[in-house]
Amino acid sequence: MLVHEAIGRQLTDLGVRAVFGVVGSGNFHFTDAMVRGGARFVAARHEGGAATMADAYARMSDEVAVLSLHQGCGYTNALTGITEAAKSRTSLLVLTAEAADPTSNFALDQAAIAVGVGALALRVRSPRTALDDVAQAFAICRDQRRTVVLNVPIDVQDALLEAEGLAREHRRVAEPRPDDSEIATFGRLLERAERPVFVVGRGGRSPGSRDAVRELAAEAGALLATSAVSRGMFAGDDWNIDVSGGFSSPLTAELISGADLLVGFGCALNMWTMRHGRLIAPDATVVQVDIDPEAIGVHRDVDLGLWGGVAGTARAAAAWLRANSPGGRTGYRTPDVAGRIRSGLRWNQVGFEDASGDGRVDPRSLTAALNDLLPAERIVSVDSGNFLGYPSMYLDVPDEYGFCFTQAFQSVGLGLATAIGAALARPDRLPVAGCGDGGFLMGLSELETVVRLGLPMVIVVYNDAMYGAEVHHFGAGASGLDAVTFPDVDIAALARGHGCEALTVRRPEDVHAVKEWLSAGPVRPLVLDAKITSDGGSWWLQEAFGH
Repeated sequence: MLVHEAIGRQLTDLGVRAVFGVVGSGNFHFTDAMVRGGARFVAARHEGGAATMADAYARMSDEVAVLSLHQGCGYTNALTGITEAAKSRTSLLVLTAEAADPTSNFALDQAAIAVGVGALALRVRSPRTALDDVAQAFAICRDQRRTVVLNVPIDVQDALLEAEGLAREHRRVAEPRPDDSEIATFGRLLERAERPVFVVGRGGRSPGSRDAVRELAAEAGALLATSAVSRGMFAGDDWNIDVSGGFSSPLTAELISGADLLVGFGCALNMWTMRHGRLIAPDATVVQVDIDPEAIGVHRDVDLGLWGGVAGTARAAAAWLRANSPGGRTGYRTPDVAGRIRSGLRWNQVGFEDASGDGRVDPRSLTAALNDLLPAERIVSVDSGNFLGYPSMYLDVPDEYGFCFTQAFQSVGLGLATAIGAALARPDRLPVAGCGDGGFLMGLSELETVVRLGLPMVIVVYNDAMYGAEVHHFGAGASGLDAVTFPDVDIAALARGHGCEALTVRRPEDVHAVKEWLSAGPVRPLVLDAKITSDGGSWWLQEAFGH
């Protein structure tokens, strides 16, 4: 057996079910071997789209996804998506061919590039070590939630697998847990707190973490919030206050900034989640729990840092409270707070004056109307840009697997590919993509992929004919704005040309045609070319310029 065949078989034996990529000569054989081993191969139209699809699939499935790439240019085409995955600690295995001849036009230092964007670089070293190298890379993705670039030199993958080249078993390593004295310190902080708030980030999406955090919150009387990437985790909980950060509703921001104890579980507590620290009261005690000790205290000083897994740490703290403060605590869970949460927490409960008119629709009215029309079982994916708060705030999601937010790198153009990967991970839900006109046109090649895969996706394009973040930031009178403004594009016509159904939206009531599309049992995507009003600039991006 040749090494490339063995690599493909090894990965499917380890549990890989989905592979994304663009096939070239360098990755043809190991991709084919994975397909013959039972994995599904999703052919993208560009490696950049494939990388983001794989990232989104891994996030929404809790599986290791594989990105298959040709050496050299195939690899570099995928780098933005790989960078996003690495920054987000996605369990993504980038399996890329590597030129063995330094005179090849494909030759470059792929390992150094991987390290430079934050991924871990490994290599299939020889026919003797091939299976073990693959097993090690897979285990790191699975257990450490890391993005790993595994380079497969052309000469090695075409060699015969050596008989002794067996892989050792890479067993799961138990997560660290704070020691008893640290748990006791944490428990005493919870015991004294009158207004505790828990904020759960991406690191809190591991199995068992949601229930463990809810259990601790009930013991401590804490309110439950998430960062944007974990939005929906506590949907349906009476004490859920939704997203902390730029997408917070006024009531959410008020409740978080009123906390006397703020606990981040697997959450970076960065500028986005804490609004540059403005959501942290000056006298609040801050605790950060993280499986990565280097993440603790990076973005702000903390009063207590706990190195441990979210589930284990939360369960230990809950046990301490039950033993040392039996009966539970009211904390922040008062009747007054409960009433306010029920009546005014969600953005859809916050009134606004509809600015629709002159052939343009208010994006708030548009998105609120869609929220009422679309089925509750949905999976919402968003691109980056001035518009992105509207789908992130006004479209409800059923749980943390209903919202895919590939925005750690804040790259425009990933939204459509994100929605494809998310949709394939959760075929039981209606996929909804929110894009700006700029990002949609950047990723337009993958619209054909949506059609080819037969995904009944709703794609909402918030079309203001500009890169709105820059236009609003620099102001209407600034010179140079012609570089970021464009003629109005008939996106609906482009969508029909790709085989989609399409609708131009200029008034809130225009979206009622979506109901007809849904009732017909859709088999093709629906693109909404929403000609939106200018909102004067989104507050969630204004503070980020210059960062």
